[in-house]
Formats: sequence, C-alpha cells, structure tokens
Amino acid sequence: MSLQDELDRFVAEGLDKAAGHGEDYVELWRALGRATAAGKRFRPALMMAAYHAYGGSDDEMAGRVAAGLELLHTAFVIHDDVIDGDLVRRGAVNVSGTFSERAVARAAGLQDCATFGLAAGVLAGDLALVGATREIALCGAAACTTRRLLDLLDDAVHVSAAGELADVALSLGGSDHAGILADVIRMEECKTAVYSFQLPLQAGAVLAGASDHTAGLLGEVGRLAGIGFQLVDDLLGVFGDESVTGKSALGDLREGKMTPLIAHARSTAAWPEISQHVGDRTIDEERAGAVRALLTDCGSRAYVEHLANRYMTESLRAAEDLHLDPTLMAELTGLSQRVLGNAA
Repeated sequence: MSLQDELDRFVAEGLDKAAGHGEDYVELWRALGRATAAGKRFRPALMMAAYHAYGGSDDEMAGRVAAGLELLHTAFVIHDDVIDGDLVRRGAVNVSGTFSERAVARAAGLQDCATFGLAAGVLAGDLALVGATREIALCGAAACTTRRLLDLLDDAVHVSAAGELADVALSLGGSDHAGILADVIRMEECKTAVYSFQLPLQAGAVLAGASDHTAGLLGEVGRLAGIGFQLVDDLLGVFGDESVTGKSALGDLREGKMTPLIAHARSTAAWPEISQHVGDRTIDEERAGAVRALLTDCGSRAYVEHLANRYMTESLRAAEDLHLDPTLMAELTGLSQRVLGNAA
C-alpha cells in the first residue's frame, strides 16, 4: 500500500465516522483530506530512505509509519495557521479559511466567522495528531520497536510545541538582548528540525532495527539539516515568490515574526528604518519591497543565506562521516540542493 493509499484510507474512515454527525463535520474531514494531499512529502521520503538503508523490507509496515509522519506534519501545519491567523495555505483556502467562508455564507458576524474558522482548525489538527499516533501504534512492528517509535514521536511533539510557543513569545517584543539570534535559532531547531528531519531519519532506522546509538547519530544529521531548512523557509517568508512557494511574502513582516533575518537586522544601522514596518498589519507590497531592499543592503539576507548553507553543509558532512548507505546519502544530498536552490 502506497503512502497516498494509506492517507486516503485514513480520510475515508474519518468520513465514514463523520457521516452521522452533520454536514459541518463531514466538511471538516473533507478539508482535512485536502490538507493531507498538499504537502511535499519529503518527511515520509526521508523516513523510507532511512528504513531501507538499515535493512528494512516490510514496505506496508513502513508505509503506515510514513503516513503517521505526514499526518503529524499536517496537524502542525493546520495548528500553525490557527496560531498565525492565516486563512490560506499553499495558495489555497486552508481548513480555517474554509470554515470562515461557511460562516460567511450563513450571514454570521465577523467575530463568529473567525471563531468558526479557528475552531475548525484546532479540531482538524487534533484529529490529524491522533491519527498520526494511531498509524504508528498500529504499524505492526514488534512491541519494543513500537514503544521506541512512540517515544520518538512523543519527544518530537513536546519539543515542537515548545518551539511553537517560543516563536510566539519571541514576537511579543522586548527581546533585545545580545543573545537573541541564538535564541531564535534554538527556537527554529525545536519548532521544525526535530519533527521534520530528526524524527523521520530516526524512525526509519529504528523501525529497521538500528541501535539507539545509530539513531542518535542520525538525529544530529537531521538537526543540522532541519535548521538549514527553516532558515531558508524564513528567507522565503520575506523574499519568496508566492506563486512558487504558496506562502505569503508579507505574512512574516505583518506578524512581526522574530526570525534570524529580523534578529540580525536588529544589530545593524538599518534597524530603525526597518523596525517601522515589522509588525505593521497594513504593510503593502510597495513598502515590503523597501524593507526587502534594506534587509539586503544591511547584509541580513546574505547572513542568513550563509548560515543556511553552513548548516546544510555540516549536515552532509556529518552524514558522510557515518558512511551512510548511498541511497540515503543521495536523498539527503538531493534535499539539501533543493533547499539551498530555493534560497538562491
């Protein structure tokens, strides 16, 4: 059974259960299904490559774990949109946006429309998170292996939740201390690197029977790659082409997100001018263009690009030191090239 087949099965079972609970709940599952279909799927690909690299051969069992990782990502994406107040994801209306529109169609008030969308996003993310846990728990692996996988999942959820909370806290203001850049990078490691890179690599190896020591070494490869990935994502959040990324190039500026790009800019002479626009909910493309020019001229863009390149290079060097299976090494190298290519 392919990854898509497993995800389709998950959504179909959910729709069957939803049938007796009203049209809104059915639509919630339809929206969740659309959300699961929109990702790049590199997390399951990393997990499968690690599984095969360490001798795994039961693709049906591994497919369930891979589906669990994709559902975990879906849950985090949906909840992240709720936290950021976003109604669009990858160029399409997301779960919250879908239900806000349903409320508008019922002539609900502005606040009620927002509340309906928020509720749908929270609930859909919860359903995906429980689905992720269930996929892994019922993958068919030996009990000791399943326990190890669930421990990895539990750790990833805890660390990612801490990172998400830190992300919001850092954007509250008053974070002007000298070590702010290190704090921001640590936040990004927690929020993205652990569940997107460490977890897939370690889960694949553990499912194949690799030792905890080996999984730990792979975790460092994933940690470095994940930080590099998030640094590039931050650049795309300001400099990216929305038609390509599906992500607004105004959202991070409007929300005043404390990314490494902004943390570095705070240390430059351009900050007084840049700061006038960071967190401005009314910023338009013209003013954002001026901010982008300032971020480029003051060296912040180049700094973050260099930092991303360094983390991805260190990740590949750590992978080479492990003498990884050529297929897994090729997967990591290809992903690194795609990530850094997006930043160019």
